Amino acid sequence: MLILASIIHLAKSGFTSNPVNEDDLDRMGATIKVLAQGIPELDGQYGDACKQSLELMLNAKSTSRLDDPTAKTGRSKDFVEVDKTIKFTQLSARNNQQGENLFDLSLSQALGTAPKSQKFDFSSSKLGKVIQLAGFSDPIYAEAYVNVNQYDIVLDVLIVNQTSDTLQNVSLELATVGDLKLVDKPTPVTLGPADFSNIKATVKVASTENGVIFSTISYDVRGSTSDRNCVYLQDIKIDIMDYIVPGNVNDIEFRQMWSDFEWENKVNVMTPIRDLREFLAHLSASTNMKVLTGDAAIEGDCGFLAANLCAHSIFGEDALANVSVEKALPMDDSSPIVGHIRIRAKSQGMCLTLGDKISTAMRSRRDGQPIAAPSA
Repeated sequence: MLILASIIHLAKSGFTSNPVNEDDLDRMGATIKVLAQGIPELDGQYGDACKQSLELMLNAKSTSRLDDPTAKTGRSKDFVEVDKTIKFTQLSARNNQQGENLFDLSLSQALGTAPKSQKFDFSSSKLGKVIQLAGFSDPIYAEAYVNVNQYDIVLDVLIVNQTSDTLQNVSLELATVGDLKLVDKPTPVTLGPADFSNIKATVKVASTENGVIFSTISYDVRGSTSDRNCVYLQDIKIDIMDYIVPGNVNDIEFRQMWSDFEWENKVNVMTPIRDLREFLAHLSASTNMKVLTGDAAIEGDCGFLAANLCAHSIFGEDALANVSVEKALPMDDSSPIVGHIRIRAKSQGMCLTLGDKISTAMRSRRDGQPIAAPSA
């Protein structure tokens, strides 16, 4: 009782580095009142059970601290030692100490004729980000490589003249929806029969919201008196997951940010996944949000699960999520998961966009394929 009274006095003195909220003061005051009654059963509960709970909490925190690679060294995973050797891809050699043509390597990987054991895998970098914009039957075939940088998007569009005519004033016209801004207008080009060209355009990104880039190609045919021709291209959708990274805040900061954020989006859980922890892990991996709740708190077999998640964006925006799910029938392993996910953020776009991403993630597997509902 003396220790609790001293803690309350210290908390109200204002000399603490971190303020103590009113809920903790009320709990300590209620504990003093209970201990003052002198009930032996309650004394045992507060003495032994609370000590065991404190030990479990400290062990869980130490385990999570050891599992965090940044906590071990105090450095981020991108830290590079000062004497680390710089590897130049153009000068790299294979195990047989013989150089290899990068063009041949990328072509063989794209065709699937070479093993993909090399660390520098073109198929998982550039070739995996190519978007087909036009069909093979269109007069002009187009495809784009979307290179997402920190604050801008560079579109490298390949256009191919599939006709036997010379096309003049071939212009790529772009229009954006969302917080996207076109930096420069691509310069028109002239394409001969079966000729091709690359056109680059830069789009600035201002916030973490889903954006769409609409594009068309307009051109004139040499020697023709007809009106200007136009080819409508496929939309390019910008994924916000390229700008979101897992965040880490403590419980006090989470509660403070939760009360400060103005926008909230509530998403009802509808998923064929039947395991609670598997659903939480899939949700965290699909949205780049870190689970703040320790493993010790979500271990065990029970019919409900509650966890907090956090994520940051490269634009300085924070997003919080609270997952509250349970089994419809706790004793039945095949019963569906019900509940809701509450998302809070400072901006409306961040809140709505994460809600859409979570809704999509609940209907897909970790490999991106849709989940088939189990048969009855």
